Amino acid sequence: MTTSPNAFETLSLEISELIDRLPTLEHWKWIGRSLSSLVQIASKDTDRLDWKILSYALQDMERGLEMFHAYRHVRKVSIFGSARTPCDRPEYQMAREFARRLVDYGFMVITGAGGGIMQAGNEGASADKSFGLNIQLPFEQESNPYIAGDPKLIDFKYFFTRKLFFLKESDAIALFPGGFGTMDEAFETITLSQTGKYGPAPLVLIDRPGGDYWYGWQDYLKNCLLKNETISEEDLSLYSIVDDVEDACNTIRNFYRVYHSSRYVEDRFVIRLKCPLPEMTIEQLNDEFSDILKKGRIESSSALPKEIGDETESLPRLVMYFNQHNFGRLHQMIWRLNELGCHTLEADHPEQK
Repeated sequence: MTTSPNAFETLSLEISELIDRLPTLEHWKWIGRSLSSLVQIASKDTDRLDWKILSYALQDMERGLEMFHAYRHVRKVSIFGSARTPCDRPEYQMAREFARRLVDYGFMVITGAGGGIMQAGNEGASADKSFGLNIQLPFEQESNPYIAGDPKLIDFKYFFTRKLFFLKESDAIALFPGGFGTMDEAFETITLSQTGKYGPAPLVLIDRPGGDYWYGWQDYLKNCLLKNETISEEDLSLYSIVDDVEDACNTIRNFYRVYHSSRYVEDRFVIRLKCPLPEMTIEQLNDEFSDILKKGRIESSSALPKEIGDETESLPRLVMYFNQHNFGRLHQMIWRLNELGCHTLEADHPEQK
């Protein structure tokens, strides 16, 4: 699509005037950047298909952001697995029970809204406590009856926007046995965890009791990827394999027992905690995990100046100069501080965000 010079100049001027009025809005800087990007795209020789992709992607994101906004303070678990798993299979029954127990523990559940494991997740959690992120496909993907018609169901145009919300809104990922789609979700989650683009968050691989689906998958990782040095031993710490529903729930709950959340403030990595750690515990973390630091030490802290006004401002913190490379080791450190940390009322409620 070609925009005439006069038309573009008029559009650019109107957008600039709009941006000048944005400082009255809370997030004006980011709104301005988004509008400026659209203007830049409009100034190029962008064709109809590109605009169609952009328009549908923004519509997907608009619906997702609106739906999840009211639930932003509730921890959620995305459940993945085969759409073809019948309801009489142990994996289906485990997924249903897993979702039910998560809800009992105060979590909400996100599924792909289809059949099989996705249906089991919505059935176990009930529509009231679950979300459905459906995808428009010519086969296999009608919404299951346990989420159909619910306002927390979205039909996405694109896989990439759907995947964005699965990970953006999830505090944990649970995978049951499945096909290519499940493998895609497993490897994407691990890749994003390994590169620091998702989490830190628990990734739980759940199989039937005595099953070898995920252990066979892990054998491939060890015998092909690890053996050829294309991954590191620590990368195997990015996930947990279990064959018991309660173990799966506890893996997620224990990850958030003391650990709350994290972020970067300039070049420092900030770990928010539900309770302060004793100096002896922090010293132990320094002894065990100094290899992941670029410099300095792991230290306790209150909110940094750039965090003032944040909803988590009151939480105690650990700050460090993380090397932004050893994310498997970072996961190990989080498990360790959860193990060493205090026992408080807050620690007994890992579902609270």
